[in-house]
Amino acid sequence: MRSSLMKTFILASLSTLLAASLMIFPKEALDASIRGMEMWWDVVFPSLLPFFIVSELLIGFGVVTFIGALLEPLMRPLFRVPGVGGFVWAMGLASGFPAGAKLTARLRQEKKLTRIEAERLVSFTNSSNPLFIFGAIAVGFFHDPTLGIVLALAHYLGNICVGLFMRFHGRDEEAFQPQEKKKRPSIVEAFQLLHQERVRDGRPLGKLLGDAVQSSVRTLLMIGGFIVLFSVLNKILSLIGFTALLAAFFSVVLTFFQLPNELSLPLISGLFEITLGSQMSSESTSTKLIEQVIITSFILGFSGLSVHAQVASILAETDIRFKPFFIARICQGFFAAFFALLLWFPLYEKQQESMKQWGAIPVFLREHSSSLFQKSWFFLVQFGSLFTLFMLILSISIWTKRQLKLEQ
Repeated sequence: MRSSLMKTFILASLSTLLAASLMIFPKEALDASIRGMEMWWDVVFPSLLPFFIVSELLIGFGVVTFIGALLEPLMRPLFRVPGVGGFVWAMGLASGFPAGAKLTARLRQEKKLTRIEAERLVSFTNSSNPLFIFGAIAVGFFHDPTLGIVLALAHYLGNICVGLFMRFHGRDEEAFQPQEKKKRPSIVEAFQLLHQERVRDGRPLGKLLGDAVQSSVRTLLMIGGFIVLFSVLNKILSLIGFTALLAAFFSVVLTFFQLPNELSLPLISGLFEITLGSQMSSESTSTKLIEQVIITSFILGFSGLSVHAQVASILAETDIRFKPFFIARICQGFFAAFFALLLWFPLYEKQQESMKQWGAIPVFLREHSSSLFQKSWFFLVQFGSLFTLFMLILSISIWTKRQLKLEQ
């Protein structure tokens, strides 16, 4: 009872302090809110919505069940999750945070995963998408497309290591559960499962498409709220000096890993929000490039508390526990930083030396080359807001039409 009262007092005090800070720093809070809103409106919404809608359609048509049957022999021995985890993993890699959590929660609600399997799956299927790593981080912040290769490989190798590490999660709990021995289905049986799943769902195409749009837009509105909230929170903590206080502690941690103290502030900002932390790391002129890349790789792996809050909100609709995901994010941060250090010489310094030696730079490594990721990122930033506006209007139209039908 006493601990519950203490928790209530702490939460009420923190909420009051946040409200007071917003009144003391209204202009700074507004600027941070606009920055978070712009990121969601221009980039997050248009980049995630198509993947969310397509994934809902694939689940409804039974394609996920079909893929799961085929990938069972791969996913079960490696990560101790069903074959449907392969679909979640692929969609998470392609679309980025928090698609893996949304799809895992959906499959858990469909009873295609046990709770332990869902906790394993969500721990390694949430990652940054290649477009963000190459377009925003490598090109936008560091102005060097070559760094995208190092950051992406370090990030996804760390992702795999987390999956292999988390396969041991919940072994004791599973020991008390009866294990079904599943045989590998043939391609014909996989197609039969696909058909059975589509028939079981039973929704016509129009209804399924409308549900997919509405469900995806609702999730993205929630994500947008968290992005704005943590953008403001990060700014407020910086203004009241809390970030500097934390930086003093993290400077000791960085010294232990032989990294400069100047990167403590970018690290703290990155623990709250990926984009700001990565940008601050790239702008740290008094540090070496490899040190900036290691910190940025850790930030990308940890994902930031903003993403954690988004995932926690999605998982709250199920019985999936958040703690394993949080532990996995810490592990991936260290894995990604280690791989960035390991890959630095063969994938970056060696390439730079060979370019200087031969006096020729491959087209895909030139700083101002029009790479696919660079073009895609700038296209998204330029036209993403129009797509967001169109899809919001479409979602409101679908909702209004359904409400009118219910009233008749």
